[in-house]
Amino acid sequence: MGKRIHFIPILVLIAFVSLVGSMAATLVPSRGTHVGFYSTTCPQVEAIVRATVKSHFQLDPTVAPGLLRMHFHDCFVRGCDASVLLVGPRTERAAPPNLSLNGFEVINDAKSRLERACPGVVSCADILALAARDSVVLTKGVSWGVPTGRRDGRVSLALEANNALPKVNDTIQTQRKLFKSKGLNIQDLVTLVGAHTIGTTACSVFKYRLYNFSTTRNGADPAMNPSFVHQLRTLCPKNGEGSPNIGLDISTPNQFDTSFFSNLRNGRGVLESDQKLWNDPSTRAFVRRFLLKGSLGLNFDLEFGKSMVKMSNIGVKTGTRGEIRKICTMVN
Repeated sequence: MGKRIHFIPILVLIAFVSLVGSMAATLVPSRGTHVGFYSTTCPQVEAIVRATVKSHFQLDPTVAPGLLRMHFHDCFVRGCDASVLLVGPRTERAAPPNLSLNGFEVINDAKSRLERACPGVVSCADILALAARDSVVLTKGVSWGVPTGRRDGRVSLALEANNALPKVNDTIQTQRKLFKSKGLNIQDLVTLVGAHTIGTTACSVFKYRLYNFSTTRNGADPAMNPSFVHQLRTLCPKNGEGSPNIGLDISTPNQFDTSFFSNLRNGRGVLESDQKLWNDPSTRAFVRRFLLKGSLGLNFDLEFGKSMVKMSNIGVKTGTRGEIRKICTMVN
C-alpha cells in the first residue's frame, strides 16, 4: 500500500490520513496490548484458557496444530481480530484456505467458561492468541508471555482470506513480500513456518509434487529426496485417496522441535513452499542457524515466541475499536 500525499482537495487529505493510520495499524506492533492486560478485570483468564485447551487436546491432539494455524490465518487477514471465527456463507471461515481449519470448538468452549467467570471482558481474539501459545506448550514447546488487550472485529470476508493467505507453491520472493507487508522480516518468516513442526496435511495438497511436477521426467519435484518421494508415493498412491493425514514434519509430527528444519536440509519437506526455505539462500541461512548449537545458532523455542508476539500484534484493535463479542461466532 503506497503513500500518495495530496494537499487538495480536503477529502483526499482525509483519505490519506485514514490510509496512513491503516498502514500503521498493520505494520507497527500495537502499544495497546501488553502481558497481564486482564490482571484486575479477569485474573484467571490464562488459567481458564489453558485448562480448556488441555482438556480438548487430551481428547483430540490435532487441536494443537489446528489452533496455531487458526491464529496465523486470523492475523494475516484484517489483523488479529478473531474475524476468522465468524460464521457465515461469505466469511473468512468459508474461504477455501480455511475450510480445513479445526479447533473452533475449543475457542467457543473457552469463551463460554470466561463469560461465566468474567462476563463481557475477554475478547475472542485474545482467547485465540492464548490458545495458540498453550498448544505449543502441550506439544513440548516452550511458553512465552502473550500480550493481551485485543478487541474483536466486526467484518469477515472470504475474498480477503483467499487473497491474503500464503499458498503451498509460493516462491520465497512471494512469501517474503507477504510477510514484509505484515511487518515481519525474513527470520520471522522462517521461524513462523517452523510451526509446521506439528500438524498434518492431506495428500491432495502436495500430490502434484510426486506425480505431476512439470519439470521432471518421473513427475517428482527434483527438490525432494528420492527416498522421500518413494515414501510419500506409498502413502499417497497416484490413483487413490491414500492416507488421510501426512505429518508436515514426518519425523516427529506431534512434537514441537527443530526436526522440521532437519527435514528441509535433507530434502524431506512435504510442502513445496516449505522446502523452498532451504533452496533459497536468503532463508536457508536461518534454517541452518536453527540447526546449529552455540553462539552461531538460534534457539528455535525462544525465537518462535518472539515472532509469535510480533505476529499476534498485526493490525490489532484496541481501545474503543472493535468490540468484545459475547459469542465468538457472531458479532454483537
